[in-house]
Amino acid sequence: MRNLFFAVVFFITAFSFSQNVKFEGTIKDSTGVVLEMANIMAVNQATKAMDGYSITDDKGRFQILLNPNTSYSVKVSYVGFQPYETTIKTTTENIVKHIVLKEGTMLNEIEIVKEMPVSISGDTIIYNSDSFRNGTERKLEDVLKKLPGVEVNKDGEIQVEGKKVQKVMVEGKDFFDGDTKIATKNIPADALDKIQVLRNYNEVSNLKGFENNEENVALNIKLKEGKKNFWFGDITAGIGVGHKEDRHIVNPKLFYYNPKYSLNVIGNLNNIGELPLTMQDYFKFTGGFKNMMRKAGTSFNVSSNDLGILGLRNNQAKEIDTKFGAANFSYNPSKAWTISGFGILMGSQTDLQTTSKSTRVDSRKDTNGNTLTTTTVNNESSTTNQNSNLGLFKLSSSYVPSEKVHFDYDALLKISKQDEKTTLLSNSTQTNDAGVYTLFNDVYSNKKQNPFSVNQNLNYYYTLNEKNVFAFELQHLYQDEDPFYNANLKIQPFDLGLEYQTGQTRNDVNQSRFVKTNKLDGKFDYYYMLTPKSNINITLGNTYSCQNFNSHIFQVLNGGTRNDLDDAKNNNKVNYAFNDVFLGLHYKFLMGKFTFNPGFSVHNYQTTDQQLGSSNKNSFNRILPDVYALWQLKKSETLTYNFMMSNNFTDINKLAEGYVFSNYNSLFGGNRFLENSLSQVHSLRYFRYNMFNFENIFANLMYTKQVDGVKSKAMFTGINQQSTAVNMNSSFADETLSGSGNYGRSFLRYYKASLGASLNWSKFNNIRVYPDLDLDPNNNPTEVQSTESFTQNYNVKFSTNYKKIPNIELAYNFTVNDFTSDTFYVDSPSVTLEYYFWDAFSFTSEYSFYHNRNKSKTSNNEYDFLTANLMYQKKDSKWEWKLSGTNLLNTTSLNDSGFNQIGGGSIFSSYFVQPRYVILSLKYAL
Repeated sequence: MRNLFFAVVFFITAFSFSQNVKFEGTIKDSTGVVLEMANIMAVNQATKAMDGYSITDDKGRFQILLNPNTSYSVKVSYVGFQPYETTIKTTTENIVKHIVLKEGTMLNEIEIVKEMPVSISGDTIIYNSDSFRNGTERKLEDVLKKLPGVEVNKDGEIQVEGKKVQKVMVEGKDFFDGDTKIATKNIPADALDKIQVLRNYNEVSNLKGFENNEENVALNIKLKEGKKNFWFGDITAGIGVGHKEDRHIVNPKLFYYNPKYSLNVIGNLNNIGELPLTMQDYFKFTGGFKNMMRKAGTSFNVSSNDLGILGLRNNQAKEIDTKFGAANFSYNPSKAWTISGFGILMGSQTDLQTTSKSTRVDSRKDTNGNTLTTTTVNNESSTTNQNSNLGLFKLSSSYVPSEKVHFDYDALLKISKQDEKTTLLSNSTQTNDAGVYTLFNDVYSNKKQNPFSVNQNLNYYYTLNEKNVFAFELQHLYQDEDPFYNANLKIQPFDLGLEYQTGQTRNDVNQSRFVKTNKLDGKFDYYYMLTPKSNINITLGNTYSCQNFNSHIFQVLNGGTRNDLDDAKNNNKVNYAFNDVFLGLHYKFLMGKFTFNPGFSVHNYQTTDQQLGSSNKNSFNRILPDVYALWQLKKSETLTYNFMMSNNFTDINKLAEGYVFSNYNSLFGGNRFLENSLSQVHSLRYFRYNMFNFENIFANLMYTKQVDGVKSKAMFTGINQQSTAVNMNSSFADETLSGSGNYGRSFLRYYKASLGASLNWSKFNNIRVYPDLDLDPNNNPTEVQSTESFTQNYNVKFSTNYKKIPNIELAYNFTVNDFTSDTFYVDSPSVTLEYYFWDAFSFTSEYSFYHNRNKSKTSNNEYDFLTANLMYQKKDSKWEWKLSGTNLLNTTSLNDSGFNQIGGGSIFSSYFVQPRYVILSLKYAL
């Protein structure tokens, strides 16, 4: 497969180069100074089509590949200079031409980018959508994948030059702020005019020049003229057949934009596996709320008590039935005031079926010095039914009456109701010198939760004058969680005290939890411009969190009687308060091509936890430094270094000492005497974007070291785990060294290729407790377990983008996961076809193959997927027919492999997916 891939790429490239004539030269002004970022295009005089374009590099060079024996009109434009136009006729020989522009009437920026496929204006890259479309595109995602330097993953997340896009706007108005997936999957491709990539993005103009925004990227979509001040969108309805059940989809989309207000409405009802929003999307949905304390040096994150409810992999499960509705609006009562928000509701019913095999080998010496080796193998099979109802609501207000004042308020409400029922069969085997011990267990579990949270954000920015800027930011989080866990087991493996009644027909164990969090972050910043190239920033801030954690374990007896386990170890009633007051100072200055921004913050920490009838208080001070440095090698070439030292604190979940069930075979008890860990992070980032040959290069290198880390102290008895949390000794630091890089290039206008690699080495430490073979419960031996992993990923991709002939995308991905006990390999080649023909038909198809295996040859699995779509729509018609097939090879299950960091050993799993089905749908464009 690899040899075929490179052979095809080489043949297409060589053939294409042989059919073109190179037109190259330089563009300068009348004094001989080169003009970087000048636009030049060649228009075919016979077809009136633009056959090539270029943007000059830092040496004023341009290069265009043209057809031989053709007459062209060459147009050159540059802001502040008179437009230039000339005519050339190609032969079979290359052409060299040096062009001089005269200063004159400044061209309107819109006129410059009107025809150019790509142009640059300051920090903004502007793509002309129609220049990259071939007729098969139906949504924003399809167009973005064809743009130079832009990638879209399967989750709908957008990356530009290796940086994750944080926000998508349409006509400058937020589109479901906090998530890019809804935009990429729903905005219609035929509505797109320009796609603007906003680099160094900062929506608060008061702070531009004071803050470091190099990692911030946003997208703004400009609509075609016919889509403004009019309702547009489409509605799709389809039916089909599948295994044992009919399939359906109804997908309406409605959009309206004008300068004063906008409205977007999206609906989706289907049972074909389309998930507009997954459970993972819901929990990570930020609503555009930023981490306002990212420079403070303290990490205090409120964890989610989500019960480990299973998430879907690649949006695939045995059965998925989804109902989704969303609306997004923006309204401008005045030029200075904008009100916006969205609401999202989704309900889903999901069936999952999985099998897994885990293997763990334990070796240690007994009191006589003899090596004892025990191999534990656990085979599990489970069926799960999930019912989830999710809600997300956001309201925002932004008031900017002048360049001096900026006021924001945001509120994000998240509610959900989740229920998961699982039937699990476990067959575990332990093998050692004493023989073989086999244990069977069947478990019926139920997980329920109705979490609720409100996040509010208040920001005020004021520019007194060009030298003095003030910023006040306040953020409050209220979170209420009530996870409930029930396990009905044949065998209950843990000691839950004398109150627990054995001898029941079944072991019916229940645990209720109630966790409330109030967290307030406040920060005041003062910026003073010392000189045009330097400023200081003084920060006064505070983080205060108050949490309550209550939990109770009880047993249901044979007759349905409730047996409360009131022993202290089975209950939690904990209050925890965290307070961080800090003062920060940063100095930013420019020196030639360099930007430096060193600083530090001084913190006073106070923590208090109350449980078990006593109070535990802690107070200390710490200074935390940080450094930011940027080397601007060229306009589009940078090298950035970041250093940060931070204090990391756990929240209440790991402090509560009473037992908490993590799973039917996993019991956790916290440690109220946990202290913070200290981490240092060094990162180096290189970026280069060359519009001369449409080449983009980015590379990252990061090193992280954490001392006194909060780690697990776990005892395994067969497949059962009982654990707590401890601070590791400073001599056992966790370390991570990671690096990634990508080289991408668009060439000959019709081709896009990329080559990437990522490497990650990690060392983690945990403590293993071994059950004492001498039967002394007070003398269980312990051992620090250091685990190293080395993960490598390599990928290569090549795609074409012709207008009138079929297009192909070839991709190959190779992953190596090297762990202490074993090494896993994954090969994943894929082929995508696109073809628009007869001015009405569009055909798309994607084939992907996966090969999972390990070095010890205990696992070797292969599976593949094939999807295909045939669409018919006459030119200028509002109706489109579509025949689509999913999982056409009728693959039954997907395979995965992994490693258990705490217990060691390998894990192999397989999960069933939806069978083959075919859908016939009809779409009407409004």
